Amino acid sequence: MDAKSRQARSDELMDAVGPAFSRLSRSTALNAQRPISRKDLTRSRVLQIAHDAAEHGGPDVTVGDVAERLGIDPSAASRMVSDCISAGYLRRAVSQSDGRRTVVQLTEQGSATLAEFRRHQRAAFEHITRDWPAEERIEFARLLLKYVDALASLPASETMAHD
Repeated sequence: MDAKSRQARSDELMDAVGPAFSRLSRSTALNAQRPISRKDLTRSRVLQIAHDAAEHGGPDVTVGDVAERLGIDPSAASRMVSDCISAGYLRRAVSQSDGRRTVVQLTEQGSATLAEFRRHQRAAFEHITRDWPAEERIEFARLLLKYVDALASLPASETMAHD
């Protein structure tokens, strides 16, 4: 393949990335025994934010933080957090660093639910890539994590402009 053909193929692949991302969220909902609903996918995103903050000793998580991390309106984040609280996955608490702030924390049930979501997502990934060579699976996982880490390091204003 000559340089011009390689460049054309590279451009074709790069142009296909956007549509692929649009279809990507469907893959995490796959499971023959128990499909994951959109509501559960949304809950898993909120629970992951609370988990990440607790695991990394970060600052308390507020509804505003959830809105910023997800790139959504604060009122939508408030509804999502309230849903997780009603389901028993999160609890409201007073911030240890500022008694005037209300924060959310993962409950034991929330931690168990998040672990189940993760098992489900891994099973979906393994199912989808079942015919791939092991090296390709691992390389794709590594590059996907690298991409997500780079996305997380962008300012919220940049990520919302591209979502």
